[in-house]
Amino acid sequence: MSGLIAFDPGSYRYLPGGFQYSAAVIANPGWEIERARFAKPVSLVEGFARIEAHLASIGRPPVALCACELRSPKPLSEADFIAFNRSYVQPLERWGLFRNDANPVARCNLCPELGGVSGPSFYAFSYTVPSSSSAVSFVTSGAAECPDRPNYRDSIVRLGETSPDALRDKLRFALGDLEARFDPMGVSWADVLDTRLYTVHDLHHALADEFGQRGALAGGLNWHFVRPPVQDLEIEVDARAVRRDIVLVP
Repeated sequence: MSGLIAFDPGSYRYLPGGFQYSAAVIANPGWEIERARFAKPVSLVEGFARIEAHLASIGRPPVALCACELRSPKPLSEADFIAFNRSYVQPLERWGLFRNDANPVARCNLCPELGGVSGPSFYAFSYTVPSSSSAVSFVTSGAAECPDRPNYRDSIVRLGETSPDALRDKLRFALGDLEARFDPMGVSWADVLDTRLYTVHDLHHALADEFGQRGALAGGLNWHFVRPPVQDLEIEVDARAVRRDIVLVP
């Protein structure tokens, strides 16, 4: 995986991904990442407006945004996913975050299986703030059971299979992809404060072997009953080290 790229206007560095998001972000020394979750998901238009207002209220510019968490009505085809992403990055471009198909902002985008959303929505977002702590502060994008590159479907691990054995293989690949992002940032599972699993499938049979043996359960596991955003994907995982998490109410 490529090395970190500095995004000095936002006071963080990022691992490049595709045009739609980076693979991970890590705060610069003297800064840390803070997370804000909306009490209920809000539309993208409202979400971007409230993000800008919240950042202004704490004296931070829009370029401090470093990670977005979205919710969508249903998994999309790859072509529709690309079209959605082209629309999603337009506000980031206006804010000076997205330039020449380079996007420093990490992201996850999931589809709730129950109590879904009527359209693409913001669930939460993260941003940098000044800090006197020397603790590492980072957020990864979601990692699924295929390489994050065009033609997802051709590379999906055990495509179309959801047996316990197939799900274990999918989870193993996703966690391996996630760990590949740790190395360039100089972090490990020991630094992770929040590990998240996104799937509608029963993975209890794999928790001890795949999460536990890696030391990924020290802070517990946050399991969301959702589907990944692209059709035929079954599992997504991400990790973060964020010390302060707030909820925004209307």
